[in-house]
Amino acid sequence: METRETPARTAVPHDPLALVDEVSGWLTTDAAEVDAKITGEDRDRLIDGVRKLNAESLVGDQAAFYAQQLLLARIYQMHTVLPETTTAEGSVFVSEVTRLLEEATAQVEDDWIEPGLLEQAPEEPRAYLSWLKQLARGHRVFKHPYYHEFIRNQADADDLRNYVMQESVVDGRFDDLLAMMQVGTSGRAKMEIAANFWDEMGNGDPDQVHTLLFNKIYEVFEIPPEELERSLTANALLSGNLAVMLSRYRKFYPEAVGFLGMTEWMVPDRFVQVVHAWERLGLPDIGIVYHRLHITVDSQHAAGWFHNVVLPAAESAHMRRAIARGTLWRLNSSARYLDERMPVAAA
Repeated sequence: METRETPARTAVPHDPLALVDEVSGWLTTDAAEVDAKITGEDRDRLIDGVRKLNAESLVGDQAAFYAQQLLLARIYQMHTVLPETTTAEGSVFVSEVTRLLEEATAQVEDDWIEPGLLEQAPEEPRAYLSWLKQLARGHRVFKHPYYHEFIRNQADADDLRNYVMQESVVDGRFDDLLAMMQVGTSGRAKMEIAANFWDEMGNGDPDQVHTLLFNKIYEVFEIPPEELERSLTANALLSGNLAVMLSRYRKFYPEAVGFLGMTEWMVPDRFVQVVHAWERLGLPDIGIVYHRLHITVDSQHAAGWFHNVVLPAAESAHMRRAIARGTLWRLNSSARYLDERMPVAAA
């Protein structure tokens, strides 16, 4: 992968986390005040710092990669969590930082796609759908040993505790991702996303809302909210950031179709392994309701998603390419995330 040119300035912070903390410190300040105070050399210094962070991440610097994704995750919290205080949402400065982080993140995911692969997609919608599924079945992530060997047969309670925290970036807010991505849709696609969302809402029963059920796992493992961010790895943060980025922007709607659709398609097989581990360890049943439920529900969701969201969209060459792009972003990023989990969990 090629590195981007970085402007040569001298006052750029060398500590990636120091840059993250400095920019993050402005996220609870009114947008107008942020833009009034971050000007001139200070603004140039921080923007250059973000560019440097991206360049270092692009060439494999793991500290920079972690800082890059942590900063993007903190910015996204302004758009996904109801604030208790003033925020910088709408700040021109924060918007520029966000755009730089998003562009760099997207570039890396595109670089992971095999050259020419997107051009191999069939034009006929049903053939295209079969091709997408075959891409997934042939990908090394499809039956990854993290689930089929480690989680199923070797993981202890601490491993499952860590697993749950890493998965919180997607599972813990899947309902909000669906709510964001459905804006502007119509017809069969909108109805399918709405039906999926309503299932996430427990079909109207507050006690059965899926995010509430997922949070029961936190109670079993006594996971306080402040521990979650500290526990997340760079690749876990990336998984959550990709899901938010693709869901919140209308230009990325087809990528979200591929990304979230593939997420749901892979869930049942993965969660079978998690349930097996949970039962093997004799952990409290209240903590595994979410995973048991999604083994069945997500099989149905994936089938409906492919039929009602992917197939109608696949009439368009633009949509076919973008859906495949989002699918590969999910497969490739998930593979790297699970590769990372193996040595960490087994250490």
